[in-house]
Parts: sequence; structure tokens; C-alpha cells
Amino acid sequence: METFPKIISVDDHTVEPPNVWRDRLPSKYHDIGPRIVRAPLKEMTFVGGKFAPKMGAAGDDGPIADWWVYEDLHRPLTRLDTAVGYSRDDIKLEGITYEQMRPGSFSVPERLADMDVNHVQSALCFPTFPRFCGQTFTEAKDRELGLLGVRAYNDWMVEEWCGPQARGRLIPLTLVPLWDAELAAAEVRRNAARGVRAVCFSEIPPHLGLPSIHTDYWDPFLRACDETGTVIAMHIGSSSKMPSTSADAPPAVGSTITFANCCFSMVDWLMSGKFDRFPDLKIMYAEGQIGWIPYILERADVVWEENRGWGGVADKVLRPPSELFTEHIYGCFFDDAFGLKNLDAIGVGNVLYETDYPHSDSTWPKSREVGESQMGHLAPAVVEQIVRGNAISLLGLTGEGLWAGPGA
Repeated sequence: METFPKIISVDDHTVEPPNVWRDRLPSKYHDIGPRIVRAPLKEMTFVGGKFAPKMGAAGDDGPIADWWVYEDLHRPLTRLDTAVGYSRDDIKLEGITYEQMRPGSFSVPERLADMDVNHVQSALCFPTFPRFCGQTFTEAKDRELGLLGVRAYNDWMVEEWCGPQARGRLIPLTLVPLWDAELAAAEVRRNAARGVRAVCFSEIPPHLGLPSIHTDYWDPFLRACDETGTVIAMHIGSSSKMPSTSADAPPAVGSTITFANCCFSMVDWLMSGKFDRFPDLKIMYAEGQIGWIPYILERADVVWEENRGWGGVADKVLRPPSELFTEHIYGCFFDDAFGLKNLDAIGVGNVLYETDYPHSDSTWPKSREVGESQMGHLAPAVVEQIVRGNAISLLGLTGEGLWAGPGA
């Protein structure tokens, strides 16, 4: 392509600096709230979709890593958290320190520089330590501290990560306390009042021990999102259960079928009746790719038409699922040539682009080249819409593709 639009990535990640919670929690929580401890790594496995690290004590043998410690949780920083700048063959399951990662993972000036290298104008970033929908705080014992932890993260996200030094190029994505839908609604409204237009949520809440979206439990939260124009962003793995086939399946199995969680989740939403009850609600699936979507829509429409008499949806899903998809759902991709060849069956207006910086799957620093290669058959106006136009509209960005800041 002669020109390729500046990318607005709707799925990048931040590795939180060590002081995010210590700087924002009351002093009485400094020794039990999230904090970084440098310690040996005794063992770490990732088999059957389950991540299992073991922290050693001072003086133990084993490579040194930086660990997030919070109540009973010990979670190391890993090479998979921040792999950009390393050869694919050198990316292994290992613990690391902050000094061993690319500074753009956790520092705004270096992040903007790496975005420049990658032809990226703006980026929406998911969390690392809280996990993709804040389930770290949901699983904690102390609810008061958990709520403070969620709010502290959101304040850091809005005021520092997306603060003045980001110049509108970093787009805020906040968390909610998933254990209480009313508190979640209040947090959505608190952040919407300062210009936030995206919130993390779990792709399959029952995997976290939470009610499904087929109940009315989430209605206060959904109503808040509907009324404030806040997009519900669901990242693969935001149910803390990655798809796999067996307890001994290697990570490559799960990595190949990660889209399955998005697939299951999207059918849940399409058959839930929520889009008829909340007509302005929008949801997006980060890192799920898009090539699988046409068949699911075809099948969902057939089931809705032929099986609704006994399928439990006749009274609540009032239109074909494919119509609901067009109005409410966005698929996100970073490397999906097949999906782009079948774009007409998905909808140009329902697709967003991403780079997944700094994860091991990231196309950085060649996201432009990947896009040019896979979108070369598309008209320039279509490429513009996919690479940035849809994101601008969905996330309420300025015409230049920037976040307007608090109060936007």
C-alpha cells in the first residue's frame, strides 16, 4: 500500500510499575496490599491451560524474579508478559525482573516511542497483575482492600498511564469490583464522569464463580454501561480458564484455540436478551481474532429460527442474532488473513485492529507490514475504517484518534 493509516490498537497491555498500589492505598495496607518482592523462582509450569508458579525464599536456589505479592497470592513477572524485542525462539516460560523487560512495558515515554516505531498512534491497554478483568481483586479475601485496589488501579490508569505525558495517545480501560454489581455500576459511572469509555469484564463469569449473564445479577452494571456509553471489553483469558483439551496438553494446544472462549461468550450474549433490554450496549472481544465469526452467526440464526420454541430464547431474543451482532459486537484481530478474506460475512463496521504489545504474540514492530500484507485486497476506505475509524467511533476518540482526557 502507498499509505497505511496510523493504527489505533484496541488491545495492548501495560505492566504496572511497582508503586501503583503502595502510592495509593492507605498506609495500613502497605504490607498486605499488592507490592513487589524480589525472590527466587523455584518452579513454574503452564500445562493444561493452568499457570502454576512457586516462589522461593531468600537464599534458595533458582533464577531471581520480581513477584507481585498480595494476601496469599505470589505471581512472578514473566517473559510472556513482555516479550517484544526478543527472538521468538528465545521467548520461554521464565520469571524476569523489571530490568529484564523492555521499558515500554511499564513506562509511558518509552511506550510512546515504541508505538512510533510500530506505526501506532493510540492504544487501549489491558492490565497484567490484576489480570484481564481484575479477577485478582475478586479472588481476594478482604473486600474492602479489594475495592480500594480496583479504585487505585483506575486512578493510576486515568491520571498517570493516560495522563498528560501520554498526550491523548493512551486510552483508559478500567476495572470494576465484580463481586458486587451495584459497586461495579458506581465505578463505571465514576470513571465515565472523567472521560473513560471502556471497562474490562469476564468473557465467561461462571468460571470465576460469578453469575452468568443469563441472570439479572449484572443488570445494574449493564445499565451503567448502556447509559454512559461505556464499552465492555473482554480479553481472552478473562475467565481465568484458557481452553485446552486435557490436563497434559502443551500450551500450544490452548494457544491455537484461544478464540474458543470468545466464541462461547459471544453466543452467551447473543442468546441472553441483554441487547434488547440495553439497546445502546456495546461489547468487544480482544485477541479473539475474527475468522470464526461468520459460521457462528449462521448457526445462531438457524437455532434462533428453528429451535427457539424449546431453546429458551423465544421470549427474550426478539431479533436474529446476526442483527444483534451487527449493532452491538466488535471482533478484534492482529493476524487473521482468513477473517479479512471473509470480511463481508462479518461486517466492516464490526472489526477492530490490535497489536498486542508487549506479549509474545505481538506483531510489534511490524504491525503495519502485517496489516498491509493482509489488507492489500481491500479498498483504502475499508482499511481506514478497520485500522482506526471503528475504534474512533466506538471509544469516543477525537477525530485525530486521541483520547480527549478527563471530562471527555
